[in-house]
Amino acid sequence: MTARTTFLDDRVRASLQAVGAAAKRGLGDADLAELVQVRASQLNHCAFCLDLHLGIARKQGVSERQLDLLTAWEEAGDVFDARERAALALTEAVTVLTEGFVPDAVYEEAARHFGADGLAHLLALIATINAWNRLMVTRRIPAGSTEW
Repeated sequence: MTARTTFLDDRVRASLQAVGAAAKRGLGDADLAELVQVRASQLNHCAFCLDLHLGIARKQGVSERQLDLLTAWEEAGDVFDARERAALALTEAVTVLTEGFVPDAVYEEAARHFGADGLAHLLALIATINAWNRLMVTRRIPAGSTEW
């Protein structure tokens, strides 16, 4: 696959990177942040972001079992704890918006596990990875690309 364009305004890139970094810091759970970003990237079919965030997750020591079962997290039993499942459910609801909105039950479960501050950071992280996914997929930036 050849990229359609690799141009991205430096201010846009820096702004998105800053929002993502602030969201990760605020979430305070680097492993969960990578699981969320990988899951959104799977749903959005973003090879660039999958390659990037799977690499980061492995380097951080995220469980290979979790990474292997992430696409089937709902059926993975105790591989994911209740907090992780709440974050992944919210990630899917925000990313796919199948119902045209995020269901109340999904939002409330995430709020129960994360509180106002954690939830705000989780939502910012989900929104940011979705923005990155859309920028990379639309421009067809291939996995491993150093020009993006």
